[in-house]
Amino acid sequence: MGSLITGGAGFIGSHLAEALLARGCQVTILDDLSTGSVENIRHLRNDPLIHCVFESVMNRSLLAELVDETDVVFHLAAAVGVRRIIESPVQTIETNVRGTELVLELAAKKKKLVFLASTSEVYGKNAKVPFREDDDIVLGPTTKSRWSYATSKALDEFLALSYWKEKRLPVVIGRLFNTVGPRQTGRYGMVLPTFVAQALQGEPITVFGTGRQSRCFGHVADAVEAILRLVSTDRAVGEVVNIGNDQEITVEQLAHFVKARTRSASPIDFVPYDRAYEPGFEDMPRRVPCLSKLVGLSGFRPSTPLSVIVDDVAAYHAGRRQLVSAAHA
Repeated sequence: MGSLITGGAGFIGSHLAEALLARGCQVTILDDLSTGSVENIRHLRNDPLIHCVFESVMNRSLLAELVDETDVVFHLAAAVGVRRIIESPVQTIETNVRGTELVLELAAKKKKLVFLASTSEVYGKNAKVPFREDDDIVLGPTTKSRWSYATSKALDEFLALSYWKEKRLPVVIGRLFNTVGPRQTGRYGMVLPTFVAQALQGEPITVFGTGRQSRCFGHVADAVEAILRLVSTDRAVGEVVNIGNDQEITVEQLAHFVKARTRSASPIDFVPYDRAYEPGFEDMPRRVPCLSKLVGLSGFRPSTPLSVIVDDVAAYHAGRRQLVSAAHA
C-alpha cells in the first residue's frame, strides 16, 4: 500500500510514517517545514520505502501528482498550536481550508481514501461532557481569533463529508484530543512538552489561567494505532471519530504531576490568559472524549497511562539536551 502523509515531518505525521514503514508500506511525506522538522524524520530517510518532498500542500500540480501515485492520503498538514493560531489567523484559515479543499478535490478524481485529521477544538465551549461526535458545536464570537482554528477545522469536516455524500469519496475523519509524546515541542503552546521542558531546566512551570481547566492526554503511539485501524475499516468511511485518552486531569494537577515525575524543584507559576495570549482569551473548561465509537469501529481503546507519557516526553527532551550539550562541547 502506498501512503501520502501531508504534514509528515510534523509530530504526529512522523510517528505515522514510522508505523507505516514498519508495516512495509511505501510512504511519501509532503511537508513545507513551517511547523514540522527534518529532525523528526531524519532516522527514516535511509529507508528505501520513503520519499520526502519538502513543499507546500498548496502546490496543486505537485499535490496532484503525489495523490495519483498513492492509495491513501493522510491529511495532517495544518496550522497548529494556540499561540500560532492567535499570532497568524490568516495563515491558519488559508492553510487549513484551502489545503483540505485541494486534497479532497484531487483525491476525488481517483476515489483515493482520505484520512482527515481534525481536532477536539471543534466542540468549542460545549459543556456537555464527555464529547460525542454528534454533539453540538458551540464556538465563541468571530472577534476572538482563538476560534478561527476550530471554525476552519469544522469547515474541513463539512467539506470532507460533503465529498463523501455527493462524490462518494471515501473519507475518515479523526478528531484528535491532546495527542502528546516524543518529538512534540512546546513551541506553539503545547502544554505537556512545555511543562516537561521547564521542569527539566529548573524553570518555573507556567500554568495559564486558573489551572482548573481539564484535559485528557493521549500517547501519540495510541493515536497512530487508532488512525491505522480506522482507515482499515470500511465501516469508518464517512464517519467522524474521536481519538484520544479519556483520563481527565486539570492543568494544575498536570503541573504538579510533571514536577514530581521529573523530580524537579521548579516552582509553579500562574499566568493570566490575557498576558499569556491576548486580551479576552477564551478557553474550554473541560475536554473529554467519548470513545465508544472508536472502540466500536476499531476494537481499540487508547490506554497509555499519563506516567508513561510524561516519562517518554521527559526522556526525549533529556536526550535533546544531551545532544545540544555535546554539540557545544
